[in-house]
Amino acid sequence: MRLTFAVGAVALFSVPFILLLVFVVSSFAPLNGFDESTARRLHAYALANPGYADFLKVATEVFGPWTWRGLVVAVTAWLWCRGARRLAIWGVVTITVSGLLNLAVKDLVDRARPALPDPVSWAPGASFPSGHAMAAATGACVLALVLLPSLKSRASRVATWIAAAAVTVFVAYTRVALGVHWLSDAVAGITLGFVVVAGTTTGFERWRREEGRKPVEPYMEGIEPEAFRKTSSG
Repeated sequence: MRLTFAVGAVALFSVPFILLLVFVVSSFAPLNGFDESTARRLHAYALANPGYADFLKVATEVFGPWTWRGLVVAVTAWLWCRGARRLAIWGVVTITVSGLLNLAVKDLVDRARPALPDPVSWAPGASFPSGHAMAAATGACVLALVLLPSLKSRASRVATWIAAAAVTVFVAYTRVALGVHWLSDAVAGITLGFVVVAGTTTGFERWRREEGRKPVEPYMEGIEPEAFRKTSSG
């Protein structure tokens, strides 16, 4: 049942991404209209509030893709040195697959970024999906899944997921508010990031079962809780 739930999670997050992909490729008018109206409203507010725009520029760089990659690599390097090598490999593979998949989809769709008058920011490359949003979703989930075994209560674990979701949504918002992504780009980036994490987590859990290890609920217990306990005990 737990493995079925994990597979279901992959399918659940895949559906909105696939729908957005189809709508973007087919230039679905309602989606385009909603994206454009949202971009205009947020852009007007950013233009009217330069200090707010400057804050978003700093925040979007602080929580950019390379920050998440660096954090994941640092944590996985620590896990590797402490003996949790399979867990470290999972983390590196997950963040790497996320980045490569983002580039592949960008090249495939090749959607233009918003072209707004008096832009407050800019970004190179294609627009769909948002690389910042996808990296934040992937990185925050990886860090949460590694952290979970060290948390004692269910409430603290739920709070960790809420914090990860809040940071991810905030990063996605900065990209739309700065006018460098459409709202659908940001939503697609988040959902695709979740798909990658759910997919690699499902694969890791299947490996655990094939090795005869105790089944776990990764989203409440972490990916490999016994490895984390081993590293904590030295």
